[in-house]
Amino acid sequence: MKPPSSSKTDTDTGLIELLRVVRQTYPNRDISLIEKAYQFSEALHQGQQRSSGESYIQHPVAVATILAELRLDTATIVTGLLHDTVEDTHATREEIITHFGAEIGNLVDGVTKISQISFQTSEEKQADNFRKMILAMAQDIRVILVKLADRLHNMRTLQFLKPDKQMRIAQETLDIYAPLANRLGLSAIKRELEDLSLRFTHPEIYYKLVSHISKKAKEREQYTHDLQTLIETALKDQGYPNARVSGRPKHFYSIHKKMERRNLSFDQIYDITGFRVIVSTIEECYGVLGVIHSIWTPVPGRFKDYIAIPKANFYQSLHTTVIGPDGEKIEIQIRTQEMHDMAERGIAAHWAYKEGKAITKETEKFNWLNRLVEWNRDLSEPNEFLETVKLDLFSEDVYVFTPQGKVLEFPKGATPLDFAFAIHTELGNKCIGAKVNNRMVPLKYRLKSGDTVEVLTSPNQQPNKDWLKLVKTSRARNKIRAFIKAEEHETSKATGELILEKELKREDLRVKKMIQDGTLDEIAKDLSFRSSDDLLSSIGYGKISVRKVLNKIIPKETEAAPTKEVPQSALQRIFEEAKKKEQPASVKVKGIDDLLVRFARCCAPVPGDPVVGFITRGRGISVHSRKCPKVFQTDPHRLVEIEWDKSTKQDRRVKIRVVCSDRPGLLADMSNAIKEQNINITRAQIGTTKDKKAVCHFTIEIKDTSELRRLLSHLEAVPGVILAERVQRKEID
Repeated sequence: MKPPSSSKTDTDTGLIELLRVVRQTYPNRDISLIEKAYQFSEALHQGQQRSSGESYIQHPVAVATILAELRLDTATIVTGLLHDTVEDTHATREEIITHFGAEIGNLVDGVTKISQISFQTSEEKQADNFRKMILAMAQDIRVILVKLADRLHNMRTLQFLKPDKQMRIAQETLDIYAPLANRLGLSAIKRELEDLSLRFTHPEIYYKLVSHISKKAKEREQYTHDLQTLIETALKDQGYPNARVSGRPKHFYSIHKKMERRNLSFDQIYDITGFRVIVSTIEECYGVLGVIHSIWTPVPGRFKDYIAIPKANFYQSLHTTVIGPDGEKIEIQIRTQEMHDMAERGIAAHWAYKEGKAITKETEKFNWLNRLVEWNRDLSEPNEFLETVKLDLFSEDVYVFTPQGKVLEFPKGATPLDFAFAIHTELGNKCIGAKVNNRMVPLKYRLKSGDTVEVLTSPNQQPNKDWLKLVKTSRARNKIRAFIKAEEHETSKATGELILEKELKREDLRVKKMIQDGTLDEIAKDLSFRSSDDLLSSIGYGKISVRKVLNKIIPKETEAAPTKEVPQSALQRIFEEAKKKEQPASVKVKGIDDLLVRFARCCAPVPGDPVVGFITRGRGISVHSRKCPKVFQTDPHRLVEIEWDKSTKQDRRVKIRVVCSDRPGLLADMSNAIKEQNINITRAQIGTTKDKKAVCHFTIEIKDTSELRRLLSHLEAVPGVILAERVQRKEID
């Protein structure tokens, strides 16, 4: 039963707060359009309630308030008030345009389209949804800003939804929207989205952190106050009386990731408070840094200058970690007020509002978005585009120099090949190595920030598949694949032409003549291929049987009785010998029967995992998880759609890792927890760490992923267990 709906007074309070924020950010702004949009939205949402029981209008008002806090223009704030009208009421885009103009109508339409996207779908569908979102962002970046504000308020009220919806929305937020906020420079929104997501994806971890931090709240507040005073006094004595120092607790998600990354307990995390110094000029930033380093010893390798070399999202600041009082590590950020605004509001800080004039936007500075739009046009494979998007959203940044002194940005782990392809495709194709800081390095060398790179080439060099294992940038990977694909396409086309020619000779037909008169192109389109070249290439690869093509060329009612049996498809021929030696697998290849399948060791998929098949040479189809990195390194032409055979019940082995406190009897408790779920352990490996933690690896037999999830949840309920998770074989083999 829903709580009673909120009163008219509560709704009016929301509007009053919105207008207060608007006037606070821009005192001279005309608010009449905002008031009109509120009245329009309130009338349309009349009688609607949210899951919390409050009037629905409070949601768009809250979204508009978040946008006003970001100091965005009137059109964006109005869009926040109207963003659900087309999707959830009888209003149309045309009505919005009639009442509020084309600009706001287009913004509302863009937000509506993004809201209809679901990322809990198959990998291919997910890739297509990414395309839609990126294109909507490129047309007007304000669309995604409204969507982020919408998602932020939804996350703030997520507790009113059912647990399964909470988990789905929180995970989607963590996977998609928090990285987007980070890429757009919206640090404040990114931090809050991550913390709220952690609350619902791992509530036990979240509330443990809340409990730990609250227990030491007074002690931490006193420590922060004392240290803040100490820094302020030192800066004042050294000629920086106007420097503003503040201490802030790190957000829960960052503490959780640090504990997870370094396998630490909460008591081992000391630097949970960070300090920030705001000054007036860049010169003062470096001066303050000198003062800080004169007071306390800096930690080697922990100084980062994002002022000289800003992050991809235009974040600028000096970061340093020093050994403070009592030997505790202290993280300090130093920046100007302008840099601070950019750090908190990101791309929103690039929007300049002027009453009655056009809005100036500088989205061209966000080149990564422009690159994604270009790749959307270039890439035909949905999974390739999905990989490209993820690389650009999640990459850590490395900054290197050309010999001319130009700074280029790359993801962590990039190599000279990435550098070469970033300069020019042909330079990448001919790259044989590089000079880094005047020293010869191989292609596998990992670039570091500050490196100066000179590419070495050879006219005889050309890309090969091994290069895909070396590169990190989506541009380099796409260029290498394009080269390999073009070469293999020609080879497979020639093979396909030979196979088809052999069969057509019996009917006194010729492939070349059918190409010349356009007959083969028509047949290709009838079989859902773009051209006869693609059809022939697919025959050569074995992705379509020659029998299927012959049925289109020679209708069955006119086909002469064959003098000999038509050979099997190329794909079936590949597996005929291997098939006789293997038992049937628990997956089915769509459209093809009785083919050998085997499970890849790299990702060890189990029933319930989204899977894809890869055509190997003579060893059947290798089944991979769709998230397996090796899938992205393979030739897309050799991928086939497969699905789990629900009629076949086979246990699959999977490995799990359990991190726990080292105490007597814990292994027995964990074994009993696994036994209670009727799951068999085939192998156990136990080790301890220096900080008295036990790390246990179990190989178990399960039926599907749902059974695995239940087991992991059951294990985490065992006293002393910190974490239970699935691992890939390569992590512990």
